Amino acid sequence: MIYLIIVSIIWALSFSIIKGTLISIDPNFVAFVRLLISFIIFLPFLRIKRIGKNVFFHLALIGMIQYGIMYLAYIYSFQFLEAYEIAVLTLLTPFFVVLIIEIWEKKINFLHLIIALLTIIGSFIVVYKENFGFAFLKGVLLIQFSNICFAFGQVYYKKIIEKQYDIKFFETFAILYFGAVLITGLFAGVTTNFSEIKISYDQIYSILYLGIVASGIGFFLWNIGVTKVDTGTLAIMNNLKIPLGVLFAYILLGEKTNLIQLLIGSIIIAMSYILNYRYSTR
Repeated sequence: MIYLIIVSIIWALSFSIIKGTLISIDPNFVAFVRLLISFIIFLPFLRIKRIGKNVFFHLALIGMIQYGIMYLAYIYSFQFLEAYEIAVLTLLTPFFVVLIIEIWEKKINFLHLIIALLTIIGSFIVVYKENFGFAFLKGVLLIQFSNICFAFGQVYYKKIIEKQYDIKFFETFAILYFGAVLITGLFAGVTTNFSEIKISYDQIYSILYLGIVASGIGFFLWNIGVTKVDTGTLAIMNNLKIPLGVLFAYILLGEKTNLIQLLIGSIIIAMSYILNYRYSTR
């Protein structure tokens, strides 16, 4: 579980870094470059001969969804939402994890659906704005799509890698990033005007942090942690980054949220956790 705690701290800082330094750059380009850096880092560890074609395909597809498509939606959402709002809205990821596992195993639990609905209501109250427009709604939908991609990738990876007893984690990670680089590179190639890109030193440092630390080391440790904990622990750890993300956004960016909304929304979210805990411990 220590892996998941470390990564939660790393990712919590990423919310403020992206919002504070990178929103002026094409989000597809940012997603592509940070994942390309991660791919290069793990490429020397790749042992392609030890990995069958079927496993290679599955891992590349996982990377395309969990990292690639997820980041395309996630980084684009910063054009419409504050960093703390994005941090709060990522709290739905663990419930998507649980629901996807149940759908995968064909064990639909309606209590979990109710809990997920409570969490959605609570998170919406926290970030609710009067007279919010289409841009705000678009940002919310982008984050939820990002959450689904990240949740699906975690479940998919756990199902695939647990069957590969003779393969070490670091030997396969370049394949995940390969899939991610393919899809983000395709989008960046369409939307990015490479001849007009201007990047400051601060932006370079930010992208390096995201590529080496957040995406590279972060995803590696996270996916190791995923295989070492049960579903309930994984769900809880997915949300540890939220209060840290809100705190960093307040300290580094000076973002403020409505405390009453935050309190009401947090109470509803806490109720969903209590309900889930009582049910799971029966």
